[in-house]
Amino acid sequence: MSINPRLVALSPQAIPPTLDIAASAWLKQYDIHLSNAKETNSPSLHMRSWELDQTLDAKQRPMLRSLLNEYQVDMAFLPAQFEPAQFRILAIDMDSTLINIECIDEIADFAGKKTAVARITEATMRGEITNFSDSLQQRVALLAGVPTAVLEAVYRERLKPNAGATELIAQASHLGIHTLLVSGGFTFFTDKLQRALGFDQAHANTLEIQDGYLTGKVLGNIIDGAAKARCLEQACQTLNCNKTQAIAIGDGANDLLMMAGSGLSIAYRAKPLVKEKADAAFDRVGLDAALALLR
Repeated sequence: MSINPRLVALSPQAIPPTLDIAASAWLKQYDIHLSNAKETNSPSLHMRSWELDQTLDAKQRPMLRSLLNEYQVDMAFLPAQFEPAQFRILAIDMDSTLINIECIDEIADFAGKKTAVARITEATMRGEITNFSDSLQQRVALLAGVPTAVLEAVYRERLKPNAGATELIAQASHLGIHTLLVSGGFTFFTDKLQRALGFDQAHANTLEIQDGYLTGKVLGNIIDGAAKARCLEQACQTLNCNKTQAIAIGDGANDLLMMAGSGLSIAYRAKPLVKEKADAAFDRVGLDAALALLR
């Protein structure tokens, strides 16, 4: 456990020594100093960390992240008293986080409606449309009449786990960390991924199907941002731990409530709004780098 807050740089390539100089010079203007540099390298991940004598505030973190972007590194800001051994739960979003696609957009593509659906999806993930439930219902309504065979085609032909996803879930399970897939997408895909990757739990929305076709409706309560957060909180209660013992990973505005208050929040190839609020932002390294932060 580090008593002081830590700054961590991660990259799939060697990290140049000039990064230390640039970070130190920028921090000094705020009378913040780096010390105790440590480096850990493997063939696929290079990681360098420093202790800070002060915690960076909410404005300083994105500024430093932007400054160091030219060095082709991802950044993480770990709080004082960060205790890697405390983590009990890993909660992760599905679409564009665990996997490479937005499933609803790909279903719409088969139906010739991708442009209309994707426009709503993008605005929602950026936080421009704040009511996720309305957004989802609008998009699903456009899918009425699509045969269920299309869902299977999307899964087989277009869906792939993002880099490091399979390793992340396998390693977390090996460490005894409870794995939770929580998605504003659909159970058709989360159920398959739960079985394929070995998640302990999965929660998502259920598409209504009649006679082999989508009706354009969602059954039951919609899994929106608030519901995602509740799923994580309920898992914490079941395991008799609190949210500070959870890692939460997402990419869109509807992941922010789930990520808020977690012990480690990670924005994966995320929208700017999500990166600003997350402890770590991964744009270059794989998902399995999340567990490297616990070493």
